[in-house]
Amino acid sequence: MHDIEPYHKWRNHYISSQDDKSPLFGRVYDEFTFTNKVYNYFIHPQWDDFGSQTLYGKILFVDYSNSFCCIELIGEWNDCINNDIMFLKRELVDLMTIHDISKFTIFCDNVMNFHSSDDSYYEEWYDDVKEEGGWITFINTMDHVKYEMESVRLQHYVNIGPQYNEMNWRKLKPLALLDHIEDLIKLSIKQLSY
Repeated sequence: MHDIEPYHKWRNHYISSQDDKSPLFGRVYDEFTFTNKVYNYFIHPQWDDFGSQTLYGKILFVDYSNSFCCIELIGEWNDCINNDIMFLKRELVDLMTIHDISKFTIFCDNVMNFHSSDDSYYEEWYDDVKEEGGWITFINTMDHVKYEMESVRLQHYVNIGPQYNEMNWRKLKPLALLDHIEDLIKLSIKQLSY
């Protein structure tokens, strides 16, 4: 896991450690010292710790004028034991919604497992963003992760499913990705209305 880096090709658009509105503003990274672990496995030092013992992230992009952000995650998402959603919600999401971010794209390509608890933090997150016309989308969840998420009904709060999986988001620029996701959400809403 130590050689899996956060996606870096959007750095010419956004760097969270240089954004004074970011919860990660001012972070300094050591490229040579590996300190964070998921269980016994070191992870690349560019990943950000936000309080969880098994889940780390990186804010890849924020556009305040479009209320949009992208966060990439790595590790094991464990709500059952570690309450990882609480850390994600309180330490990143809540600090971003203060600045009117209401459209959250979470890249789950490197989320290896998900262990559920209840859905209260997801419901709260959904309630926080829906009034602003926002949404939450989980992109590229592995099948077993998606299955576990759907077993606790997260699809009622989060856009998740086949249309959001197998998405080659790295080939898109951030605002093209926003347009693509919004098109998928509109299509889902249209299909539900029939």
